[in-house]
Amino acid sequence: MENLFRVVDNNSQEFFSSRRCIWVNGPVIVGAGPSGLATAACLREQGVPFVVLERQDCIASLWQKRTYDRLKLHLPKQFCQLPKLPFPQDFPEYPSKKQFIEYLESYANHFDINPHFNQSVQSARYDQTSGFWRVKTLEVEYICSWLVVATGENAECVVPEIEGLSGFQGEVIHACDYKSGERFRGKNVLVVGCGNSGMELALDLVNHQASPSMVVRSSVHVLPREVLGKSTFELAVMMLRWLPLWLVDKLMLLLAWLVLGNVEKYGLKRPSVGPLEMKNTKGKTPVLDIGTLDKIRSGDIQVVPGIERFNGGQVELVDGQKLDVDAVVLATGYRSNVPSWLQEGEFFSKNGYPKMPFPHGWKGNGGLYAVGFTKRGLSGASSDAVKIAQDIGKVWKEETKQKKQRTTACHRRCISQF
Repeated sequence: MENLFRVVDNNSQEFFSSRRCIWVNGPVIVGAGPSGLATAACLREQGVPFVVLERQDCIASLWQKRTYDRLKLHLPKQFCQLPKLPFPQDFPEYPSKKQFIEYLESYANHFDINPHFNQSVQSARYDQTSGFWRVKTLEVEYICSWLVVATGENAECVVPEIEGLSGFQGEVIHACDYKSGERFRGKNVLVVGCGNSGMELALDLVNHQASPSMVVRSSVHVLPREVLGKSTFELAVMMLRWLPLWLVDKLMLLLAWLVLGNVEKYGLKRPSVGPLEMKNTKGKTPVLDIGTLDKIRSGDIQVVPGIERFNGGQVELVDGQKLDVDAVVLATGYRSNVPSWLQEGEFFSKNGYPKMPFPHGWKGNGGLYAVGFTKRGLSGASSDAVKIAQDIGKVWKEETKQKKQRTTACHRRCISQF
């Protein structure tokens, strides 16, 4: 598959006593989520062979195994489709989790992408002597000229250190393990975090007759998902074609006030920086309201300030309040895991993101690439994937052409000598 050649080096006992060595005639892509699939599809279109390594047993494991049941895409489907293949026309504007997974599976089938599953990369480093990347899993070492890091921004759960949380008497789960509010019916649930996931989980809990309190520790932008039937995100994209970002931010906040009213009186303080500027500079996505705000207004969802400590079955807040809590859901986000396996310090920073800001964070040195780290969602990953495939394809085609020319010349010399 993918023009692989196995090479065994008897002089490298440390590596090959427990690992097979495989030469990859093309890039190794680490990660079979949307970013990895998009890159593989674009490479397929370029005619470049590749290998995709995935630590789980399926594609898009975050979507298949670590998302809640009611999840839908937060943006219209045209902003979430991957390169070369749009969503089916009969899909709704905001596809469900199930529909998105179906789309990704059909995408992989369409481009004949067959990842190597259960292949967790232990380390990857660039060998200066040979000029190749050495990518190690538990059983195999892959040797390649190009390495595409597609593990993304959400590889590992972030679990905050909160005093007394380890001794909390109730159930504590991260949002990645939350499926439905059914299991929390009739319970007092503390949702820690007020991003899109935290807001939606609080809404789901209310819909399953639980009593959620949502911790809002810092300021947050809440925008309507739609204005007069038009996607808020789509409106922002349209305005940015003609207006400066600062003005679009002001217009977005004006629209939000007209549709949602003053949200600060419910404990949702807005940041001093506009939503688009905050997204561009800090990567913090504004919350797109899908009904949570109505439940906050009605009192079904209680907004509370930061946590001081847990004590038995209670949580003490920074303002001195004490709440009886049956369960805690940590909607505290995710982080990159790149520093745990990639042995490189020039292109990636210690927090697992490329050092260069968008749109320059897709290409490093020595054949190293990054896809899906733009903090611009699926559209950002798709943009990266196209550029990466074009860049690798150009070099690969030239090298292939030169190899063919050398082979032809050698063949001719052999015939003439014969």
